[in-house]
This record gives sequence, C-alpha cells and structure tokens, in this order.
Amino acid sequence: MEKERAPPKQYGSLESTKWNPTASATGEDVISMADSTTTIDDIEGELFKIERIREILVRRESELRYMLDDFQLCKEITCLKKELQALVSIPEKDKTREDHRKEEQLLQRINKLVETRDFMVDDVEFERLREREEDKEMEEFLQSKLSKSFLKKAERRSQWQLPPDKAPRHWSAGRV
Repeated sequence: MEKERAPPKQYGSLESTKWNPTASATGEDVISMADSTTTIDDIEGELFKIERIREILVRRESELRYMLDDFQLCKEITCLKKELQALVSIPEKDKTREDHRKEEQLLQRINKLVETRDFMVDDVEFERLREREEDKEMEEFLQSKLSKSFLKKAERRSQWQLPPDKAPRHWSAGRV
C-alpha cells in the first residue's frame, strides 16, 4: 500500500511549477536547468569539449604509464649490466662454476628485459598511430559539424536581422 507521491512544487530556483500532464507541450512550456540563452548546440559543444579533454587526459595517463615502465625497465637493465660487468671483470681462470652460471643468468635476464622493452616501444608506436588516425577522423567530423553549426547560426542571425530601412541608424555604422 504505497501512497501516491505528489510531484515536488519546486524545481531549481523556481518557486512553484504547475504542470498539466494533459496539455500539449510547446517549446515555451519546457522547463530546463539550462540558461535561457543556452542552445542545444552550445550544450553539445561543451559536452564535446569535456569529452575531448577526457580523451587527452587518458592518452597522457597511458603515455606516463609507458614512460614509468620504460624507466623501471632501463633501471633494472642498468643494475643487471653493472652486476654482469663485475663478473666479466674477473679473469677467466679465477671464475667458478657459480660465476659462469650467474653470468649466463644475467645475460638471459638482460635479454628478456630488452625484448620486453622492445615490445613496449612497438606498443607505444602502435598507440601513436592509432591516436593519429582517431585525431584525423575527429578533425573530419569537427569540420562537418562546425560547418553545419556555422550555417545554423548564420540562418538564425539572418532571421533576427531587420531590413536596412527598418534598422536603427547606429546598427548600420558597423556594417560593411
């Protein structure tokens, strides 16, 4: 037995909103949080900008992770090379079986780390190529979207312009 909830009487900064569900909705009946001067194109543009910033941040995060992995790999390779250099500096006649075994292990570990780094470098290059392709596609999309948006705005402006004989004199001072 749920009680029927009455719709709230306040919305945002409006004191009281009366809504008739049976009345047909017109553009003037729409109540929105958006500023009355904000258009759908403006909102979509803002959302697009936010999405683009998010993409840039995700790309940068990925780039930083690769850099960190690369740094750690290089650091580990350097340490192993120093260790190997210490073993190599021992004259061959003075090396024990353990030294030879350790030398071989170090070479294998260094080789594995270098291969890992090579794969990582290839991966980074692949990502860059993919990002360039995405950027190219986005640029093409933006060019088509901006040209459509520009035409819409120009059309709206022309609807609001008064004929030259009806416009106040100070309006024509800035026209070419």
